[in-house]
Amino acid sequence: MEFLPITSAEDYRVQDIYSSYSSTFPADEQRDWKQFAALFSNPYVKVISVLHESQAIGYLILWELSSYVFVEHFEVFEAFRSQKLGSHITGYLFKTYPRIILEIEPDHLGDDAKRRYSFYQKNGFTLIDEMYVQPSYGEGKKPLDLWLLANYIPENLNNVKDEIYDIVYH
Repeated sequence: MEFLPITSAEDYRVQDIYSSYSSTFPADEQRDWKQFAALFSNPYVKVISVLHESQAIGYLILWELSSYVFVEHFEVFEAFRSQKLGSHITGYLFKTYPRIILEIEPDHLGDDAKRRYSFYQKNGFTLIDEMYVQPSYGEGKKPLDLWLLANYIPENLNNVKDEIYDIVYH
C-alpha cells in the first residue's frame, strides 16, 4: 500500500477524490469545491491518496495540529470496500502518528454508523466525547452532533475541541 501526498488542487487525482467525497459524505459534513481546493494551501493539512496494487483506492484528509493529527475525512472508494483495506490504512495512521483524533456519526443513527463505529473500535480507537458538535461548514450547512474518537486519552479535551474548532472549522 502506498500513501502519496497531494500538494495541489490541480493534481489529476483530486477530481476523483472530490467526486467520491461529494457523493459519500452528507452535505453538512463536506466542504464546497472552493473550500476543498483551499485545503491544498493550508499548512496544517495533508491530503493523501491511498494506492493499493498501483490503483487509487481512497484518501485521507489530515490536520497536523499541536500534539495530534485530526482525521477530517477517511474514505475507501466504494469499489474497494469490505476488503480489509481500511484496517491497513488505520495501521499506516498508527505507525505514522502516535496521537489521532477523528469524528464520526453516533452509532444510533443507523446501520452504517454502527458499522463505522465498530470498525474504528476494532482498529484501536475509543470514544472520548459523545457531546461533540461539528461546527457548520458554512452557509446553508448545519452543525452536527457527532462523536470524537481517539487512539489515546487527551489530557484536556476542551483544549483539543477548541483547537479543532479554531483551526479546522474557523
